[in-house]
Amino acid sequence: MPKILFVASEAHPLIKTGGLGDIVGSLPVALASLKTDIRLLLPAYRDAVARAGKLLPVAELHVSGIPEPVRLLEGRLPGTQLITWFVDYPPAFGRAGNPYLDPHGLPWIDNASRFALFARATVLLARGRAGLSWQPDLVHCHDWQTGLVPALLAQEKNRPASIFTIHNLSYQGLFPYRTFTELDLPASLWSFEALEFHGQLSFIKGGLVFADWLTTVSPTYASEIQTPEFGSGLDGLLRHRSDRLTGILNGIDGKVWNPAHDPFLFRRYSARRPQDKHPNKSMLQREFGLPAQPETPLIGMVGRLVQQKGIDLVIETLPGIMHRPVQLVVLGTGDNGYEEALRAQAQRYPGRLAVRIGYDERLAHLIEAGADMFLMPSRFEPCGLNQLYSMRYGTIPIVRRVGGLADTVIDATEENLKKGNATGIVFEEARASQLMDAVDRALVLQKNPDHWQKLMLTGMREDFSWHRRAAQYLRRYRHLTQSI
Repeated sequence: MPKILFVASEAHPLIKTGGLGDIVGSLPVALASLKTDIRLLLPAYRDAVARAGKLLPVAELHVSGIPEPVRLLEGRLPGTQLITWFVDYPPAFGRAGNPYLDPHGLPWIDNASRFALFARATVLLARGRAGLSWQPDLVHCHDWQTGLVPALLAQEKNRPASIFTIHNLSYQGLFPYRTFTELDLPASLWSFEALEFHGQLSFIKGGLVFADWLTTVSPTYASEIQTPEFGSGLDGLLRHRSDRLTGILNGIDGKVWNPAHDPFLFRRYSARRPQDKHPNKSMLQREFGLPAQPETPLIGMVGRLVQQKGIDLVIETLPGIMHRPVQLVVLGTGDNGYEEALRAQAQRYPGRLAVRIGYDERLAHLIEAGADMFLMPSRFEPCGLNQLYSMRYGTIPIVRRVGGLADTVIDATEENLKKGNATGIVFEEARASQLMDAVDRALVLQKNPDHWQKLMLTGMREDFSWHRRAAQYLRRYRHLTQSI
């Protein structure tokens, strides 16, 4: 069984800004359950260390360009037995709050040097230069923050294999040329065939060019990113590496996202007791200051308030939605313009529209349980997790047919309803009119209790666990370690 070093910039419940944190907090745990010898490596952010419990220093790393030794701390991912290591260098990581953004919502000015340090520390571990008895056969990296790892490993002899997973291609880690020189990276890496991207240093290209294998988080997204529409300028490179690119759907943590055991719910329920979902709707209405109207359809939305998520379509559609007999709750944070627009609309439609700016794990769970429908009109969506949470919680997702949403939600057409495999409402184009039509389809369908109940239960019984997905990754690990 290969030894795996799983490298990422966040992991729930230690530190999380989005779906990456959820995935990194659950996939290695699922791999460990398959008897994989795996270690998780994270930066030692102040908040993550505070949540990690007891940590012990196990090594000192002498990282190029860093005057003091960098400590390696060891603990366990909370609630699991997964060995988790932290790269501890307080000048880079010992700050509270968002791991990528400063208190003003801007990228930390030293992000390039922070994650270059993290990459160099990873390479030392991967090459057995930390004085530990454990050395990986394969390094699995995630998103731009770890993109330099495959690039630096490629300069090494007798190196472990590498995999790079693209969670969202639109976040690329771009920095000016002077940053490349300041980081003292090998001169050979400055070319369009390496880390240079239109005159800038691209961290993500380190993974895309140099990793032995590329994965992304759904089969449809793996195809989409090879096109100009979704490729963010990197579609040519990804077409060039298409024989080394695989889409593997994300899973969800069945312990964290399970309505039968969820501690955040007012009333727990399951596919055997779907009627126990209803009290959560009343609690959600109360939490958001909406009238307690059990018969009024309640739509929920949780996520980043950015154009990718189609929030502009929602705002454009709001007057039409608010003319229907519905309530809508929105939880999220993002672009200031969208936040202010939603606040203004909430004042315009009191008792109908409730908006909470920020993120709250408890409220996210309550929305999934209390809402009748869940809105995900994404312009692009590598995989998406909320549609999976929604189906698990008997909440009907309304999604655009794109990326992982296309791979996971089966449209409630008349034919699919007859087959009994429908799980949600799907629309095609990123247009407000199509979103409005999809909401109307859901409202009409809800008036048929038999169809609605069947739609709910079909989604609740879907298997979105990590076990099957983890087995796919394990097969890829074995193949790579045998071929390198």
